Amino acid sequence: MNRKAAAIDVGSEKMHVALAEQSSVKVFECFTDALHQLRDHLKSQQVTTVAMEATGVYWLPVYDILEAAGLEVFVVNGAHVKNVPGRKTDIQDCQWLAQLHAQGLLQSGFVPPTDIRKLRQYVRLRQDHIASAAQHILHMQKALDLMNIKIHDVLSQTIGVSCLRMIRAIVAGQRSPEVLLSLCDADVLRRKTTPLLRALQGTWDEEHLFSLKQALEAWDFYQSQIAACDVEIQKVLESLAGQKPEPPSGELPTIKKRRANSPAVPKMEQLLHRLTGVDLTALPCITAYSQMMIVSEVGTDMSRWPTQQHFSSWLGLAPGSRQSGKRRRRQKRFRGTAGKIFCVIARTLGRSKYLALSGFYRRVKAKRGAQVANIACARKIAILFYNALKYGIRYVEHGLQAYETHYREQSIKRLKKAAAHFGYQLTTQPNA
Repeated sequence: MNRKAAAIDVGSEKMHVALAEQSSVKVFECFTDALHQLRDHLKSQQVTTVAMEATGVYWLPVYDILEAAGLEVFVVNGAHVKNVPGRKTDIQDCQWLAQLHAQGLLQSGFVPPTDIRKLRQYVRLRQDHIASAAQHILHMQKALDLMNIKIHDVLSQTIGVSCLRMIRAIVAGQRSPEVLLSLCDADVLRRKTTPLLRALQGTWDEEHLFSLKQALEAWDFYQSQIAACDVEIQKVLESLAGQKPEPPSGELPTIKKRRANSPAVPKMEQLLHRLTGVDLTALPCITAYSQMMIVSEVGTDMSRWPTQQHFSSWLGLAPGSRQSGKRRRRQKRFRGTAGKIFCVIARTLGRSKYLALSGFYRRVKAKRGAQVANIACARKIAILFYNALKYGIRYVEHGLQAYETHYREQSIKRLKKAAAHFGYQLTTQPNA
């Protein structure tokens, strides 16, 4: 039993602190000076390890202070430390948590290092801005529909270059379809001149023009916020990469085409390659953008997960199970942010015609459905990511044709084995 263990019941206004060897509970406020007093109190009691529940974002300030003081902090899942039925108070919660922690019955959740948490904060904030900007794209489409202007139906993207030029001109007061059409690119004019002239004939109602103007201004505002986040992300990436040695001169990262919403960070592939030490963009479907998002969630140190099974289970990509006697049933797994990112990455496999994993995706989809195929492929990509970071294993893409040939050979081998088991012999005959 560790008698130098303590526990904190985290709240938005008060922190209840209990020590394993004491029955009394001390209460601190959540102001910064009070958190410093909490830290000094724990150090005066010679506490070496502290446990707390992950309650919202309220645990982050006290975690940073205790971590900087050199204490070992366990952030545990509240569902794993439920008390016996009875009266529930904050005082009893922290005492029960301290008792469990002193007995060594708690397992800490994963918390990235300080520098990775800084990168994660910027990346998550940037994703929130992208989601907010997407809402205002819908507002622009709604305002255009109310005026019966169908340019977003003729053109594939409302925020494309040609469509955005016409929307800005409409907000500025231009109403002539011919003038608005002249703002489009030459390729658009060659293929879609007639439908665009018809789409640019609308009612031009004043109230809907006002809605379009406000939606455009809001979208522009979030684009400036995203650009500001890109500047801070670049600073953090340069700081993190500066702590790592230069990669060998012959090793260069794989440069893939940047898609929409990709950060405007110069040499992002080179910075991530130096940070991780391996070329993660060589993995299927992983770009520099998705690599940055994953690294901001899990970091670069894979020693926190002993095996690839632990990693996929933590991501929520492995099936859960519940067993009681002879009864077994599946348990729905919680999928965190990192697991959801891998699932988004795996969705692109359904459209690929050249990757080996795309053949696996379509085979599983035909048997179990698209959702199961997506999770199965996400798990495979996560394992490749884990092995590349932990062991430096390089991925070699053999292509869809090689996968289909290998699968055909394995299928024939299984059929021959099954036929031999029942006393038959499998032979091949040419097609008629």
